[in-house]
Amino acid sequence: MEHTVRTRPDGSARPLNLAYDTALLDLDGVVYAGGEAIGHAVESLTAARDRGMHLAYVTNNALRTPDAVAAHLTELGVPATPGDVITSAQAVARLVADEVPAGARVLVVGGEGLRVALRERGLEPVESVEDDPAAVVQGYGGPDLPWGRLAEAAYAVARGVPWYASNTDLTIPGPRGIAPGNGAAVEVVRIASGGSPRVAGKPLPPMHRETILRTGAKTPLVVGDRLDTDIEGAWAGGVDSLLVLTGVTTPARLLAAGPRHRPDYIAADLRGLLTEQPEVTGTAGDGEAGFGCGGWTARADGDGLRLAGDGPDPVDGLRALCAAAWTAARDGTYDGEVGEALARLGW
Repeated sequence: MEHTVRTRPDGSARPLNLAYDTALLDLDGVVYAGGEAIGHAVESLTAARDRGMHLAYVTNNALRTPDAVAAHLTELGVPATPGDVITSAQAVARLVADEVPAGARVLVVGGEGLRVALRERGLEPVESVEDDPAAVVQGYGGPDLPWGRLAEAAYAVARGVPWYASNTDLTIPGPRGIAPGNGAAVEVVRIASGGSPRVAGKPLPPMHRETILRTGAKTPLVVGDRLDTDIEGAWAGGVDSLLVLTGVTTPARLLAAGPRHRPDYIAADLRGLLTEQPEVTGTAGDGEAGFGCGGWTARADGDGLRLAGDGPDPVDGLRALCAAAWTAARDGTYDGEVGEALARLGW
């Protein structure tokens, strides 16, 4: 698939919930953080659903089952069914089932979500290399994952057993800050075994395939907080994306995003689903005039990004800054000074 290089955020004359039939929503950092709903998430999702948008919850976290995730969302005030939830555990289970004999034993390093997904595909979860597994599957197992499980995986991979990972996110947001994710545990097994896993989760194609198969979306919009999974996954699948600033991505990281990490739309939070998206004006040849959005004007010069104006919405200023930075960097990543410009916006 060929991609044009994005040099500015897009505008939309229609609210996003009307422009797209399905929102493919990440969970951690988008809908909730540390188990608690993020500000404006519940009311925004309720309004989007009531206005006809299908909501699907797509997560790289393989720990919990779709039933458990749906129950949690319902408790938060966002009614959901297990069929609305797509996990990397489901994506990796389909990948394994396509490549091992029916009913095969699979050594599991992870939580109940991974075991349920494997059983759904007719595979038998086991816990030891001595059970003669046909594959090793590794997913996030929570903070209490026994060290011995990682050792079992390393023993099996070193013996040549095919190795799969639900995802390789190095970190995961939690109530006390950023914690090690499944990718950190995968690195432990990689170092010990010398192997390399097949990965299913975002941003890779198996997760996109699983999502489209389960939702039937015709005009999907990926909604996420991470550039390297959510936004890159949308880019790889040829799907439009909305970045919300409620999770791990900071405005400075967004300005430095390379082509595959640049979202179509930007919003402070999930209220952005319900609104039009303003156009960024200006062209690469405008020079000193720069790029404008919502009363802000941004440009890049030899010393970094410069921001002028006093628009009411700081996200409009960020959109203008993105256009200046992405145009200046084009195929690369912007490395100029951004601190003074972001400080004007309160970041």
